[in-house]
Amino acid sequence: MMLITLPFTFPLVVAIGYDPVWFGVALVLLIEIGLLTPPVGMNMFIVVAISRGEMSLGQVARACVPFWLIQMSLLALVTIFPEIVLFLPDLLF
Repeated sequence: MMLITLPFTFPLVVAIGYDPVWFGVALVLLIEIGLLTPPVGMNMFIVVAISRGEMSLGQVARACVPFWLIQMSLLALVTIFPEIVLFLPDLLF
């Protein structure tokens, strides 16, 4: 997913003026959210397969809701306060 989209999106995002480190962190958070969200939630399908029929996809989806909410809150914080992400890289320069 990243190999296909980043050659096109990264130069555009940097040209607009966003920090590349912030964009990388936000992108990883978005990918994690996508892996927990139906219909493409691969992590959910893996848990259902590992449970060997003991859990349904609906049960796993309901169990993922708190993690999804936490990740959405973290994405909102990173978007509103980019200094959270950029604190350590700014110490290097």
